[in-house]
Amino acid sequence: MGLILEVEGLHVDLPLPAGRLQAVRNVGFEVSQGETLSLVGESGCGKSLTALALMDLLPPRAIRRAGKLVFEGRELSGAAEDAMAQLRGDRMAMIFQEPMTSLNPCYTIGNQLVEAYLQHRRASEREARERAVFLLETVGITAAGSRLKQFPHQLSGGLRQRIMIAMGLMCGPSLIIADEPTTALDVTIQAQILALLADLQREFRMGLILITHDLGVVARVAHRLCVMYCGQVVETGTTKEVFARPLHPYTQGLLRCIPVPGRVEPGSELGSIPGLVPTPIGVLKGCTFRNRCPKGRPECAVENPHLREIGPNRALRCLDALAAAA
Repeated sequence: MGLILEVEGLHVDLPLPAGRLQAVRNVGFEVSQGETLSLVGESGCGKSLTALALMDLLPPRAIRRAGKLVFEGRELSGAAEDAMAQLRGDRMAMIFQEPMTSLNPCYTIGNQLVEAYLQHRRASEREARERAVFLLETVGITAAGSRLKQFPHQLSGGLRQRIMIAMGLMCGPSLIIADEPTTALDVTIQAQILALLADLQREFRMGLILITHDLGVVARVAHRLCVMYCGQVVETGTTKEVFARPLHPYTQGLLRCIPVPGRVEPGSELGSIPGLVPTPIGVLKGCTFRNRCPKGRPECAVENPHLREIGPNRALRCLDALAAAA
């Protein structure tokens, strides 16, 4: 599989009156053609800002730095806005978290679907609408032609999410970033959307970055995952390996929060992670998980280890776990 995206040393800082908020700290990963990489972690850990940094859609005051940000062989960290505008919606696309707020209520579905295609492909209005109808049918929407005249408020949450997926596919991108694509959907529709994404990825050979805090979703669709905490990647590996043998205490805590049929007795108490995520403002020393970690040691307050490879496609950031794996 060809490599689509390479990210090394990605940082996102937000200047605040109280100091510099280090929202994303030294994040790195790769995505290949036909592969699903999931970014996992609690709300506020930097998943969505990482995605926005890739698309160069950060807030105006945000500062992005990267050692390497290569997409399809092209370095993006210093790319001009015009160059990024040519890539967004064409070679890379994003499915945003809440389709009701992402779709413009003042324009029809048809107008919003064809906009990017007309911009990037210089096609006729007829060709763009034919492409829109084809993709609406591809994502499982019936009477696709009539849907083009409807407004977002006339559609259910599941249909709006399917339209967001179709919108991302309009120009045939090589990379799609899906930010919590099943949020606020019921379980049945959620399963349909996940199956749809997996089918479309196989059909179009796209790379997919899936952002979620739902590990059940990750287990169903992701090939690899990056577990993020307080702006950093703390553990990476294939989904099968990490679920079978989580090594970082934070990953272990996340998995304990999930009821497993046959292992967790009905009515028994689920696991939890005590404490709160620290505010990443100012100078951060040591491991940011140490105050919540059952395996914390005095050195953790001073030393924050680098993300170290411990095997093929497996890396870890934890003094205790690295010593045990040695």
